[in-house]
Amino acid sequence: MTRAYLDYNATAPLRPEAHAAMADALALVGNASSVHAEGRAARAKVEAARNEVGQLVGAAAKLVTFTSGGTEANNTVLTPDWSRAGKPHRIERLLVSAVEHPSVLAGGRFPTDRIRTIPVDDNGVVAVAALERLLAEQGSAKTLVSVMLANNETGVIQPVEQIAAVAHAAGALVHTDAIQAVGRMPVAIDDLGVDVLTLSAHKIGGPQGAGAIIRADEELAFAPLLTGGGQERRLRAGTENIAAIAGFGAAARVASADLAKAHGWSVLRDEVAAIVSAAGRPVTIFGADVARIPQTLCLAVHGISAETLVIALDLAGVAVSSGAACSSGKVAPSHVLAAMGVDSSLAQAAIRISMGWDSNESDLDVFSKAWRDVLKRVRSKEIEAV
Repeated sequence: MTRAYLDYNATAPLRPEAHAAMADALALVGNASSVHAEGRAARAKVEAARNEVGQLVGAAAKLVTFTSGGTEANNTVLTPDWSRAGKPHRIERLLVSAVEHPSVLAGGRFPTDRIRTIPVDDNGVVAVAALERLLAEQGSAKTLVSVMLANNETGVIQPVEQIAAVAHAAGALVHTDAIQAVGRMPVAIDDLGVDVLTLSAHKIGGPQGAGAIIRADEELAFAPLLTGGGQERRLRAGTENIAAIAGFGAAARVASADLAKAHGWSVLRDEVAAIVSAAGRPVTIFGADVARIPQTLCLAVHGISAETLVIALDLAGVAVSSGAACSSGKVAPSHVLAAMGVDSSLAQAAIRISMGWDSNESDLDVFSKAWRDVLKRVRSKEIEAV
């Protein structure tokens, strides 16, 4: 059976460039902290990747800190303990949007009584006026604002540049989780105006198990989550995963070229939406009225549960997901759609279709046939139930 993989927001297939870089790195024997020739060769791989990842978002290599993935990166930067030019800059409050990834919603190292949630409108866009009110309520308390650049479930793009300006005017620091945005829309840390952003390798065709924290300013530093050795300029202890980092660097190097595919992705996305909408059942497309990353489609077919669709499409040769794929394989209600005010019965029907670097028209052909087959089986069961 020919299959169509349409779940890039969960993880993208490994790019050939990343695979080759990892194989090359795995052939090395040195520890990147060792001073001998083998260690220097390993260090060279790490530093080359650091430069490539920095270039992906317009940052200097020295501002890139590698982690084991996006969750660790987010947990690391969501800390009360920051410093400016070596002087403590302790954060007292954390403001996060209601549609953040669970690794941000959990609040990192902040106690729950210091975390406030920024509401979103019915399209899932952060209510900037509500953010301004929350910042005003914090008074003189130092605040960290965390708002993702593109939502992992709906693809909705947040006005991060505006959010950063509002937050900075109130004296707050700003973090953005840009994990779903890079390679799908232009991302430059200076243009966004944020203080720190986080990335993950496997969303752009790199390996699972590698992520990065990127600061806008070398004088601004966070307290490390992992302590011990002096790796990563003492911002993240532990022997570097050289192969994963090398793969991350290779994926970052070629991901920028994906921006040229954005229009093609949006065409495929809209064609998928048209196929679903032509089935004769009411369909809701979430975030359709606002800017979205071009390869993400979140929709609900009224009267058919997400669990039914995900399983049936899988059996028919198409991989999609229900909401986010970060809950041990569970098909669970979406906190993102709940924050948007979507009725719970409709939210339980929501599926996410996402494309990426290796998607093409053949995936659309497979999806179209699979969708017709699935709808036939659903109608057949409905008739039997009458």
